[in-house]
Amino acid sequence: LSVYVQVVGIVIGAGVAIVLIALLIFFVLRWMQLRKREAQEAPKYRFRKRDKVLFYGRKIMRKVSQSTSSLVGSTSSSRPRLKKKQKMLNIAKKILRFKKEVPILQMKEPPPSVLEADLTEFDVANSHLPSEVLYMLKNVRVLGHFEKPLFLELCKHMVFLQFQQGEYVFRPGQPDSSIYVVQDGKLELCLTGQDGKDGVVKEVYPGDSVHSLLSILDVITGHQRPYKTVSARAAEVSTVLRLPVDAFLSIFEKYPESLVRVVQIIMVRLQRVTVLALHNYLGLTNELFSHVSERRATLDDPALLNGRVTFHHAKAGSVLARQGDQDVSLHFVLSGCLHVYQKMIDKQDAVCLFVTQSGEMVGQLAVLTGEPLIFTIKAERDCTYLKISKSDFYEIMREQPSVVLSAAHTVAIRMSPFVRQMDFAIDWMAVEAGRALYRQDDQSDCTYIVLNGRLRSVIRKANGKKELVGEYGRGDLIGVVEALTRQPRATTVHAVRDTELVKLPEGTLNNIKRRYPQVVTRLIHLLGQKILGNLQQPRSALGLPSMASSPDVTNPASNLSTVAVLPVCDDVPISAFNLELSHALSAIGPTLLLTSDIIRERLGASALDSIHKYRLSGWLAQQEDINRIVLYQTDSSMTPWTQRCIRQADCILIVGLGDQEPALGELEQMLENTAVRALKQLALLHREDGPGPSRTVEWLNMRSWCSGHLHLKCPRRVFSRRSPSKLREVYEKVFEKTADRHSDFSRLARVLTGNSIALVLGGGGARGCSHVGVIKAMEEAGIPIDIVGGTSIGSFIGALYAEERSAVRVKQRAREWSKAMNSVFKTVLDLTYPITSMFSGSAFNTSISNVFEDKQIEDLWLPYFNVTTDITASALRIHTLDVIKRASMTLSGYLPPLCDPKDGNLLMDGGYINNLPADIARNMGTKTVIAIDVGSQDETDLCNYGDSLSGWWLLWKRINPWAEKVKVPDMAEIQSRLAYVSCVRQLELVKKSAYCEYIRPPIDRFKTMDFGKFDEIYDVGYQYGKLVFTEWARGDIIENVLKDHRSADYKDSKKTDVSFLNISLKQATILPPFDNEYQNIFSGFFAK
Repeated sequence: LSVYVQVVGIVIGAGVAIVLIALLIFFVLRWMQLRKREAQEAPKYRFRKRDKVLFYGRKIMRKVSQSTSSLVGSTSSSRPRLKKKQKMLNIAKKILRFKKEVPILQMKEPPPSVLEADLTEFDVANSHLPSEVLYMLKNVRVLGHFEKPLFLELCKHMVFLQFQQGEYVFRPGQPDSSIYVVQDGKLELCLTGQDGKDGVVKEVYPGDSVHSLLSILDVITGHQRPYKTVSARAAEVSTVLRLPVDAFLSIFEKYPESLVRVVQIIMVRLQRVTVLALHNYLGLTNELFSHVSERRATLDDPALLNGRVTFHHAKAGSVLARQGDQDVSLHFVLSGCLHVYQKMIDKQDAVCLFVTQSGEMVGQLAVLTGEPLIFTIKAERDCTYLKISKSDFYEIMREQPSVVLSAAHTVAIRMSPFVRQMDFAIDWMAVEAGRALYRQDDQSDCTYIVLNGRLRSVIRKANGKKELVGEYGRGDLIGVVEALTRQPRATTVHAVRDTELVKLPEGTLNNIKRRYPQVVTRLIHLLGQKILGNLQQPRSALGLPSMASSPDVTNPASNLSTVAVLPVCDDVPISAFNLELSHALSAIGPTLLLTSDIIRERLGASALDSIHKYRLSGWLAQQEDINRIVLYQTDSSMTPWTQRCIRQADCILIVGLGDQEPALGELEQMLENTAVRALKQLALLHREDGPGPSRTVEWLNMRSWCSGHLHLKCPRRVFSRRSPSKLREVYEKVFEKTADRHSDFSRLARVLTGNSIALVLGGGGARGCSHVGVIKAMEEAGIPIDIVGGTSIGSFIGALYAEERSAVRVKQRAREWSKAMNSVFKTVLDLTYPITSMFSGSAFNTSISNVFEDKQIEDLWLPYFNVTTDITASALRIHTLDVIKRASMTLSGYLPPLCDPKDGNLLMDGGYINNLPADIARNMGTKTVIAIDVGSQDETDLCNYGDSLSGWWLLWKRINPWAEKVKVPDMAEIQSRLAYVSCVRQLELVKKSAYCEYIRPPIDRFKTMDFGKFDEIYDVGYQYGKLVFTEWARGDIIENVLKDHRSADYKDSKKTDVSFLNISLKQATILPPFDNEYQNIFSGFFAK
């Protein structure tokens, strides 16, 4: 029996064990399935019981509302029943706090065209033209656009040549009279050094060419030269197309107007490409010019000079023309001499380039190109000379076109042999919109300089996601760090619009460094600037890259050259808007406004025809060079001019009326179907006496993606209905006055030119009341504010100012709120059991809601952001497009974390990570950040108690009145200091940054909860602000804050007054009509 009992016991035990093991396995598998499902599912809303009741209650209320609305058309007998239901509905609304749902901004990703380059490059295989024709067309375009008959004439002279590896295409001593284009294979361009050895300066791949525009000019002018130190050989078996330059001579005989165009393009390339790359970036000066005397120019008919030459006498020390002058004349020296100087890069000193002797000319390069003068002409001793103005010189050329060849030849012989060598190696290339300049991880073999156009840099992360890194405009250097460090390309760079660049190969750069060692110093300076800029690039307090590359905060207007203005509807006063904006921009730098009517009036009725598109593109590029910014006003429909505006735009400004119903314009709908790469900004116009901004979210949700939006309060004259002539009369008077720097149009002008001023307010509890006083002092000092941001109390004061834009109103509302915060009764009622916090947060939420009501951040007058700490994701959160107001003011221990309504993450005071977010304001595109710090300062002179500490000893020190006091932090203070460690580090970085103006009022004696001392704290901030800004005014800090670093060069270089006439129809820097092409061919390229 005992054996039987044992067996039964074993069986039962085994069964129980099996069941338990099965249950354990079941629950483990179930748990793993749930974990896997939770990982796959998106985060859900987490309802509290109260919120759940409200949610279902409101759901029922919607059904009740629908049922009552269906009874509107019922009979009179049912009306008492309807009234009873309506009363019950109203009572239920009050109980359940049923409100109209506030629209939430739909976060949208940029379209693929913004971040992705076209996959197809210069496609030869899919073209209907032979590869040799395509390659030749690509390379001949550097000499201008040749119409079809001219190009076909050139193709007749093409010769195919085959070269084996190591075989020379040409050598020193052979005639330099051809253009070589590689069809397949690879060539090496070599320069013979002083030791007689050849060094490779450039590798030429299929589609690229080997030629020198100066050599082409020599052939055209009849002064052909042989190759001296330049040679080309085949690095592998290669097929090369050879086009003799003599082929152009036959074309010039048939089409003489093309001659002047080609000569001008060669001169423009010489000045823009060669001089820009070698002087502005490598620091070379007198190495670029020859001291050999030039040949005296002659005229077949001296009578052409009658009435066009003036006699002048210059005393010793007088300056005839300065570097950067736009309106330049020819100077022909009769007796004495003229010295030509050029400023050194990064120095105030000037170097003498050459001396113009008796019988020689100077100034012809600037006259031929229409570009600003690149040197200063000075008489070191008494001198007599003849002067021919630019307009008179063009008159002479119209009557005797061969004069252009003589003038161009005098420029060519002034160039040093070194410049002629570099003319072979440095390329002038064009990249069409959407094409990639280079791609991420490509080999770095050259550096690029932007002549005109715009490019975008995009990085591809390890997870495949692409992010915008930055954009490049005119004069920017691209790829220099990778090229000098020989690292693969870090990003992909593609053209936002048609772009012209200078390509400086690595071999050429190495050759220059060997020949002129001082270039190494300049390159180290450039490399240091780039690396230092990367090191100073703002990073989050956690050491991670900041959100500068995030589409939400990327500045769309850091260095814009062109802006297309597109109206939402016909009711938008687009002409008045553009004139108002032009007036504001003219205070920053030279501005040009172009419309289809201006183009037709000044360039001819056929200017917008497709046959003239290359000439028009060249002329528009020149306008970008001589103006700080060009505004393109589109037509009301998708005309060829509208398409041209969109294609030329760095940024598209969509203009709507804020008081109208949100709508999507017809032109915008058409844009949705095209791959527009320019960033888009939405500008909503408001009347001076009208209501404030509202329903901005609806405007933004209708559009695919906008990089930003602005609200503009317009003067009454913008909305007045006037004829074009009356409108012009009004704005002629407006342009006589200086633009108000505090107006919304001036704010828009600063945004478009990258000169925005940000105000960043730090956290510090009641000490933040001093922010209001400093803002009042800023207004009195005349400092405009374009963007507002902050943390904690700074986010509150900043939001008030972004809504009111008046320190007086901000003071009134902030004082009322401080009074409510000082209420003991409300504070006691808000106490709760301190598991998460001491207070429930309800009273604080009510106080914030009473101040802002239902105002959304998108409806504030000024762009605004605040910072919170996401304790769920352990990250910094930046809120620019959100309804969160209280999260940035949630102090740990006092208030519970705020649940983000989007993802349920817990948000707290941003001061734990970044208490003074000046770096974030900088990432949003501001040039200057004024940061006001009101945070508490921790004591640093703590007691050194060794490696152990007795709490009893510390207690005795504190309670004994005769004992020496020791400074040792308690547990709460230690936790507080640990929480703010990253914040303190970030604050030190901000203080040392060059873009930030740091201000700290003397508010240390006030405590965090001293809201009852509002007026006293306000006065401290106001008095300190007055003192600081007075010193700023004396030290020119305010002037530097408002100064545009790029426009300073324009203002110094132009003697013409920036007035209404520069923007109106009279003086739009205009080309003569295309209809009468030959008669006005040369003067057409220059401003009258």
